[in-house]
Amino acid sequence: MNRLLLPALALVAGTLALTAAASHGASAPPAVASATASAAPMSTGQTVFLRDCAWCHGDEAEGTKNAPSLVGVGQRAVDFYLRTGQMPLSSPDARLEPGPPAYDSRTISAIVKYVGTLAGGPDVPAVAPGDPVRGRTLFLENCAACHSGSGTGAIVAQGMRAPSLWHTASEQIAEAIRVGPGPMPRFSQRQLDEKDADDIASYVQKLGPSQNAGGLGLDQYGPVVEGAVGLLGLLTVLLLLARFLGKRAPR
Repeated sequence: MNRLLLPALALVAGTLALTAAASHGASAPPAVASATASAAPMSTGQTVFLRDCAWCHGDEAEGTKNAPSLVGVGQRAVDFYLRTGQMPLSSPDARLEPGPPAYDSRTISAIVKYVGTLAGGPDVPAVAPGDPVRGRTLFLENCAACHSGSGTGAIVAQGMRAPSLWHTASEQIAEAIRVGPGPMPRFSQRQLDEKDADDIASYVQKLGPSQNAGGLGLDQYGPVVEGAVGLLGLLTVLLLLARFLGKRAPR
């Protein structure tokens, strides 16, 4: 009896051991769990791109009749348009206009990284602290014609507007210099190198209400306001002069 019972017990014990081992193997080991977690942002970027962007740009960012290819454009341009709220468009016919971003920063980073794996191209720039004094000179030479000396922006052509640069992050300034959005020219490394871009970005961070150390500060609001106030002041002087001369005229 014992000789028959021992093999049966051994068989049962072996079965239980195999079952436990299989159950333990079903749960992902730490290395696999870590790899899955690290792939989550890419998965999120792919999901959002296919849901919101591929309609116009294609599943592989190859472009369609509704939007250009992103191949070779790189992470830099995608990051710029998403963080400035110009993408995604509400329709293929809509005009690019800066505004609040449609996604949070983490989702934007995931989309940018995913598109980078599809299309290649320049990465998001790493902006270093620059010299705002030198940046001011470069800004006035290259940017103020459209954005105004105080960075308030202006109408440039065909109803298109160079936007205000107040509260614009340094990374987006450096990206815009290379991307050339809308009517803005695209500056090459030969025209403005990385140090130039860093200096301009540092100067732009000084723009806004905080740069007004005192007084009326009309330069904060652009040439239209300056001109209107100047014209109003001139008319006031002319009216006072006419009244003064009128009183002195002989009757």
